[in-house]
Amino acid sequence: MVVLVGISGSGKSTFAKRVFKETEIISSDKCRGMVADENSQTAETDEFELLHYVASKRLQNGHLTVVDATNVQTEARRLLVQLAKKYHCLPVAIVLDVPEKVCHARNEERLDRNFEKNVVGHQRSQLSRSIKNLKKEGFRQIHVLSSVEEIEGIQSVQKEKLYNNKQDISGPFDIIGDIHGCINETMELLTKLGYSIGKTDDDNVTFGYRVERPEGRKALFLGDLVDKGPDSPAALKLVMSMVKAGVAYCVLGNHDMKLQRYLNGKNVQINHGLDKTVEQLTHESEEFKNIVKGFLNEMVSHYVFDQGKLVVAHAGLKEAMQGRESRAVRAFCMFGETTGEIDEYGLPVRYNWAQDYRGKAMVVYGHTPVAKPQWLNKTIDIDTGCVYGGKLTALRYPEQELVTVEAKIMYAEPRRPLAK
Repeated sequence: MVVLVGISGSGKSTFAKRVFKETEIISSDKCRGMVADENSQTAETDEFELLHYVASKRLQNGHLTVVDATNVQTEARRLLVQLAKKYHCLPVAIVLDVPEKVCHARNEERLDRNFEKNVVGHQRSQLSRSIKNLKKEGFRQIHVLSSVEEIEGIQSVQKEKLYNNKQDISGPFDIIGDIHGCINETMELLTKLGYSIGKTDDDNVTFGYRVERPEGRKALFLGDLVDKGPDSPAALKLVMSMVKAGVAYCVLGNHDMKLQRYLNGKNVQINHGLDKTVEQLTHESEEFKNIVKGFLNEMVSHYVFDQGKLVVAHAGLKEAMQGRESRAVRAFCMFGETTGEIDEYGLPVRYNWAQDYRGKAMVVYGHTPVAKPQWLNKTIDIDTGCVYGGKLTALRYPEQELVTVEAKIMYAEPRRPLAK
């Protein structure tokens, strides 16, 4: 969602028409004209109800939405930011900070509208207070255009894809479930899948591993690279080498996120396997730990591949959240959905979102260890509990073939039995 911010006469509509498609723009003036006379001062409620309704439909369907209104009032922007968050979209502000005298001159030339100078002056005061608060209000990007020349010099805008948008990449892929530091099983599974793994001394480039992929395939790791298992640093080195070499992708798991927070100096509890990873990292250099921190900081919550036909996320993802970005999306990808209850093992009761899934994309995920993978409504959980003495599983895409290796031993005791 792009929110234009500027006082009446700043040129928002002219700017919007020049750099955006007509169908992408929702104008408050046009909305007012649809529900009342354009000069009406009593139709504001209906005007913005219509604007918000149209905006919500566009955002729900994943379309770029440009709101052309003054938006100098905090409350007006708050409602738009809330709307963007509801549909897991990023709110962007473009501020047209034009001198008040220029706006007065332009407004006097407009025969279709009557502007009192005190109205524009009040808007200018609101705008001046607004600019410094936009980031706190939740806008992810803020662009301030500070002169008429700067505004008129912009003839187009660059639209960047979200980091999770890999729809132009179709595979084939080998999607691998939760590793949890089980390096030997991971190497065995990759070898079984046809990857060639060699050792190298060039640690700054490959972290000690050199991996060649088979037949142009790429690996997709579903996160939880660390904790509970025998060698989390080695698992990190292997996956980081593959990602850096362009032969793999990896999404962030909840255990990876907890390590990320620890390395960033956040106050986290050193338990549930993190204690084991922290101890293992004491044998690594500070340089390596900084590299790991950077790697984890750059990881995304999920990916959408193959024209939207494949979605990979650590704990899965509902259709309405796929290809979107918000705190709620990230939380769902990390933890799934819980009921708020605690089971007899002291663990959160998870809602089985896959049971109600009717999306078009195949969703491959892990997080919840199961005794064996099972398809449910175009979703599949392939975390088969390797660290708990189960198996490490890969799903070959698009073949939908499962490949597994047995765990060498039980490295950790599960807090509850693996789901059947």
